[in-house]
Amino acid sequence: MVHQTIATKISRASPASRKIHIKPMMVKTLRLLHAIVERRRTADFGHYQPFALAMPLFALLIAAFLLAACSSGPTTGLNRAEGGRVNAGGGEPSGQLDLSAWDKNPLPPPREQAYSRWVAVRWQELPGGAAPSVGGTAPSPGATGPSVLQVADAEFWPVWVRNCERPPAAFKPLCPEIKRLSAASVEDRTRWVLSHFQPYRVEPLAGQSQNQNQSQGQGQGLLTAYYEPVLAARRLPGEGFSVPLYQLPTPSSSPSPPHFTAQSPWFTRQQIETLPEAKAALRGREIAYLADPVQALVLHIQGSGQLQITEPDGRLQTVRLAFAGTNGQPYQSIGRWLLDQGLIQDASWPGIRQWLSKNPQRSQELFWKNPRYVFFKEQKLPTSQPEAGFGGPIGAQGLPLTAGRSIAVDPRSIPYGTPAWLVSKGPTVNLQKWVFAQDTGSAIQGAVRADYFAGSGDSAGELAGRLKQPLALWVLWPHTMPG
Repeated sequence: MVHQTIATKISRASPASRKIHIKPMMVKTLRLLHAIVERRRTADFGHYQPFALAMPLFALLIAAFLLAACSSGPTTGLNRAEGGRVNAGGGEPSGQLDLSAWDKNPLPPPREQAYSRWVAVRWQELPGGAAPSVGGTAPSPGATGPSVLQVADAEFWPVWVRNCERPPAAFKPLCPEIKRLSAASVEDRTRWVLSHFQPYRVEPLAGQSQNQNQSQGQGQGLLTAYYEPVLAARRLPGEGFSVPLYQLPTPSSSPSPPHFTAQSPWFTRQQIETLPEAKAALRGREIAYLADPVQALVLHIQGSGQLQITEPDGRLQTVRLAFAGTNGQPYQSIGRWLLDQGLIQDASWPGIRQWLSKNPQRSQELFWKNPRYVFFKEQKLPTSQPEAGFGGPIGAQGLPLTAGRSIAVDPRSIPYGTPAWLVSKGPTVNLQKWVFAQDTGSAIQGAVRADYFAGSGDSAGELAGRLKQPLALWVLWPHTMPG
């Protein structure tokens, strides 16, 4: 599943072309006026005489209106910072917005976050913020590019609305307007965003690298992807299904599951799979069983998934396993270990799987290199059809993730619920789109670091397994609101 952005420019008809269409209508109306006058002079209208007397007046008014329309240009208000409705029926924008109307004010000072620095920029400075040239012709100064048009289009605005179910504090006052604007035109919504939000470029703090897991070099950020695997499972072990998936253990001294941390971790992955006391603590906490230990490890790394479970009575049902917690041990990348040992050159999931297929006897050794163990909780899938890609697993923000529109971030750099313009070009995919920061992960640390939610199933997994490339991020924050 590859997401690409095609830059488009949508233009209005020129005033001259409008005159060409309106002039014939005016000529016909004048001819009709002449015919009405002649008819009134020679005919007897009887009881309808008062109406007949008014007919020339009606025709004159119509002619005057058409003459005014012919002589004037478009009156859409697209070149004003605040204007009336254009294309009120909704749909895609019918014209360009002059961004210079919004970019003329002085820029606000940078905003300091715990792990990042936000530098204010002009809307036209966003990659794709200015309209591209077409056929060698330069666009007009301030003309709108795809990054601005897409911030309020029919695909992204429902994500704005969903985000208002758990918005950041600074966004709460704006949510009634965001919901109301669902019925507005794309141009109205775009003008509203331009008027209420300031774009910022996300940078690391002075003296820090872009992210703690940076491998791209040259100060670039890092983009990876994750997904929701869909796996076959059984409620009870047997017939090749022997790899358990567990709920959090419940200690005998407490009715609630424990909260393991780095300061008070539980058993390591190796100990959970080998020590009698660890196995005893997990007895009765099994949710389901998988047939492949590699699939179980993938599920642990992704943090959630869907299981197509065969029940003891033969029924087949699909459920979601959501993240419930970990054993508090540090995450260690098995791909990094294989690279460090010189065993592989491709540390993507396809490369790791290929090595495992050739070295099945070393699979357990490899898995135990990552001491972190993930526990799950079972959830029912939505009974209704998810709309607009909604219906993914619940992210750290507390909302269902949206495929292709949700990213995991370091909340110390970007607060949950913040809209971001994501730009990443590399060998796997070229991405340039609006997303929302709605999740996090143990490996997602640093200023310009994001994990892109690719969706569910094999095609999403193919992208997630290979995506690792440079990243740049810009965020939107309400005007005059504290950080």
